[in-house]
Amino acid sequence: MDDNINGFYRLNHNLKTPVATGACFAAMEDFTDRYDNVVMSGPNYFMFAARKTCVPAFVTNTRIYSCNLIRNDAPFRWRGRYNEDTDLSLRMLKAGYCTVQFNAFLQYKMPTQTIKGGNTADFYAGEGTKPKSEMLAKMHPDLARVVFKFDRWHHYVDYSPFASMRIHRKPGVEVERGVNNYGMFLQQRIDDKWVAIDKPRSERQSRYSEGQSRAAG
Repeated sequence: MDDNINGFYRLNHNLKTPVATGACFAAMEDFTDRYDNVVMSGPNYFMFAARKTCVPAFVTNTRIYSCNLIRNDAPFRWRGRYNEDTDLSLRMLKAGYCTVQFNAFLQYKMPTQTIKGGNTADFYAGEGTKPKSEMLAKMHPDLARVVFKFDRWHHYVDYSPFASMRIHRKPGVEVERGVNNYGMFLQQRIDDKWVAIDKPRSERQSRYSEGQSRAAG
C-alpha cells in the first residue's frame, strides 16, 4: 500500500461508505484466490468509480494502482524508478496473466504531489511528473504514451489488447449463492453514537427523533 491512502470505501447501491475494518481486504483476497490465472488485484481509486453511474463490481485486465494484492509465486518483481505498479500490471498482462480491479471496494488516495515526502520530495518537487510518464512510455512504447491534462503531464495506456483475456476459476471451487457481507453492516451517526442502519425502522426513528430533540433543545 502507498503511504498516502486516506481510507477505504465500499461502493454499494450508489453509496460510498467508509469501511472501518479489514473485511474489505478479506473479501478481495477470497475472490482473487478463486482463480488460477489472476496474479494481482486491488481496489479502484475513489474518484474513478462514479457513485451515480452504473459500474460493475470489478473489471479485469487493467492496471492495479497503489494497493496491490500480488500472488507470491508470480514470476515478476518491481522495477523502475516510477509507475512501478503500472509497469508491473503491463508485464503481467503481456505474459498472459489476468488482473482484477475492484469497484465494489475503493481506496481514497491523496492526489500526487499533495503530500510531502516520498516521491514528492525526491522527484516531483524538482522535475515534475513528465519524466515518470516518459519512462513508462519508453518501457512500453507499444501501449503507453505521454499526455498533458489536468495541468500536468500524465501517461496514457491502452489496455484494449487484453480485453479478450478471461479469468479462470480454479477446479473444484464453488461459490455460495446469496450475499456475503463479511460481517459488514451499515451504521449511522445519531446523537454522537453509531446506530446500525439494519435495525428495525421504528428503533432507528426513535433514536433519530431523540437526537433531533436534544439538538433542538
